[in-house]
Amino acid sequence: MTKPLSALARRLATARDGVIIIEYAFYLPILLLLGLTGAEITNYIITRMRISQIALHLADNAARIGTGTLLQQKTINETDINDLLTGAGLQAGELDLYNRGRVMVTSIENDPANAGKYRIRWQRCRGSKAYDSPYDNSTTNLTGVGPAGRQVIAPVDGATMWVEVSYTYKPLVKEAWSPSLDMVETASMMVRDRRALTPATNVDANQDGVLEVTGETASTC
Repeated sequence: MTKPLSALARRLATARDGVIIIEYAFYLPILLLLGLTGAEITNYIITRMRISQIALHLADNAARIGTGTLLQQKTINETDINDLLTGAGLQAGELDLYNRGRVMVTSIENDPANAGKYRIRWQRCRGSKAYDSPYDNSTTNLTGVGPAGRQVIAPVDGATMWVEVSYTYKPLVKEAWSPSLDMVETASMMVRDRRALTPATNVDANQDGVLEVTGETASTC
């Protein structure tokens, strides 16, 4: 080996200038994986929290709707409920709630045919997602509605609004990095004011406590 080549070989053997770049090349995939996984999990948690808040706000608003004075029992109609569901969609924003999910609003009331038990009086839904709720509007003689140990009931001469929001999560980076794609959040609120649970038959054609409005299509399930 000639002297210039020998000197070059010695300099290369003792050079440490590019070590950090090589180390960074080894660490970068790991750091990238950890960072993107963290971002995916964070986005999932935030999305689930937003769906939970939508369910809670929807139940709260459903417990407040109605037309009438403080001296009257308030009545609710299909327009009230449709406005309620539209508001939930607007609150969801870019989550695209009604294309990626389904919302169900249920009125839980006392069952007149079974003392001390409850029934689902009416139910309204909106959303394209297929969701098989364990609670449908033909259910009667219930001890309560909801998961075991957390069932909700209706007050005497009143009603409780039960809301289910089923949603398909859209991954931020990769589906495999999110805990799951399907999420279901529930919430309930007792009706605040006196509500006319059984309006006059001449104004309540369906006899479910929700008044029809000409030209308004009910969001039936």
